[in-house]
Amino acid sequence: MRKQVIGAKDIKELLGISESKSYQIIRQLNRELAAKGYITIPGKVSRAYFEEKCYGIHISDQGGVGA
Repeated sequence: MRKQVIGAKDIKELLGISESKSYQIIRQLNRELAAKGYITIPGKVSRAYFEEKCYGIHISDQGGVGA
């Protein structure tokens, strides 16, 4: 089953960035989602929103992260 939310470690692996930068991205995306009225989870972000904001990246295509 595909996870609906992803965490900093998943983003770190996908983008090849540090875990602290991954958390910064999560906070930014969660602020955007909260401003739109969506429920957010600290330390996690919607997989669909992350994929949308990362120019169409599909996590399942990246070597099985979260697949």
